Amino acid sequence: MVGKGEASAEHTEVIDLAGRFVLPGLWDRHVHFDQWAQVSARLDLSSADSATAAAQVVARHVARRAEAPVDTPIVGYGFRDALWPDSPRREVLDAASAAIPVVLISGDLHSAWLNTAALRRFGHTDNRTGLLREEAAMQVIGEVGRVGADVLDSWCLAASRVAAARGVVGIVDMERPWSLDAWLRRIAGGNRSLQVVSDVWPERFADAIARRLHTGDEVDGSDGLLTVGPLKVITDGSLNTRTAYCHDPYPSEAGTTEQRGVLLVAVDELSQLMTRARDAGFDCAVRAIGDAANAFALQAFGRTGARGSIEHAQLLDDADVARLAELGLIASVQPEHALDDRDVADRYWAGRTRRAFPFRSLLDAGTTLSFGSDAPVAPLDPWVAIAASVHRTRDEHPSWHREQEITVAEALGASMAPGRGSIALRDGDAADLVILDGDPFTADPRALRTMPVAATMIGGAWTHRVGL
Repeated sequence: MVGKGEASAEHTEVIDLAGRFVLPGLWDRHVHFDQWAQVSARLDLSSADSATAAAQVVARHVARRAEAPVDTPIVGYGFRDALWPDSPRREVLDAASAAIPVVLISGDLHSAWLNTAALRRFGHTDNRTGLLREEAAMQVIGEVGRVGADVLDSWCLAASRVAAARGVVGIVDMERPWSLDAWLRRIAGGNRSLQVVSDVWPERFADAIARRLHTGDEVDGSDGLLTVGPLKVITDGSLNTRTAYCHDPYPSEAGTTEQRGVLLVAVDELSQLMTRARDAGFDCAVRAIGDAANAFALQAFGRTGARGSIEHAQLLDDADVARLAELGLIASVQPEHALDDRDVADRYWAGRTRRAFPFRSLLDAGTTLSFGSDAPVAPLDPWVAIAASVHRTRDEHPSWHREQEITVAEALGASMAPGRGSIALRDGDAADLVILDGDPFTADPRALRTMPVAATMIGGAWTHRVGL
């Protein structure tokens, strides 16, 4: 195999792959990379099955915490409260830590649970429960995620190498508000393990236009590793936070009125944003989870003629499955969410789950599927997504809506850069590929999720290599 600029025979390395599988390099189309890189530095709340249990994780951490300034927040990540028997309340966290600010981030990144000290620290003293949702939560999540560039870059380098070890050659980074310059700095500093497409959010869109950038532009100084992405727009909340915007109301909870979720952008505002993007040479990545939000997003695409994708597309009307294909849009989906959310969906979307995560239906309608993780919401590991889409289960539970399973070949296609069904060659001889120590077409569900990767290559250069 020959790397860039190494065409002469004396520089050619010949490797006996001994029957290993060689595939095009894999992509993760939906990542919040800075937050994914920070997960290892946060308290793990993923196993907490109640508010009390989550608070106990905090209390144990406080008990063994080394001397540190009391104004340095304790940050946890990964709680999912939709099925908890008790509610997250600030008094519960106050009992675990009264003096030290505590910020616990939900697994879907759409809510944050704070104690009184943290509410005071981040300017939300008027909140009585301690549970913030949507924009208020995201403001706090953004603030606790601020660390020095050198520290964050080192975490991102480590996370990039882990991704390469799972066969990933590229990501679409949806970090808010725009990660373009951070990635240019990281690439210049030696982080060359990934190709990165950097989306821009509305609050920085004027900057992108002023720099005369367009979706698909390679960024100068990145050696082709950094590309300008689409405009990212969020239309609704999430299922676990019960803010995904739906046609039907969520089941009423004690002390609440029926709610259909939250629409975060008005129809006219979304159309204006998308028209502006279209005219400036940008695609649009419109995030929609509930069926009403998806219908709303498709209406805006049809009205404006913008190109791009629906991000998540978790619950769709039957007619909108066909509409998505008719508009030529990409369904950017995260298969592992179907397994994370199956019990929550059965409760809150009861009677509608045949339309949830409809991968088979989307493919049969002619839509292009593109897989992502939504890391840190799910692991940045394409094999986890592939297995989830093929088997619709990860344990002893039966397949959840087996009729929506897809084949291994289809799942692999959805995990590659759109339009690339063969080894991608750049500059004539520079390959993007992954070499496997297993057979994905015969692997059982567990083996597919944990597929061993022998090597990964970007542009003819190894980014991961073991045993070759």
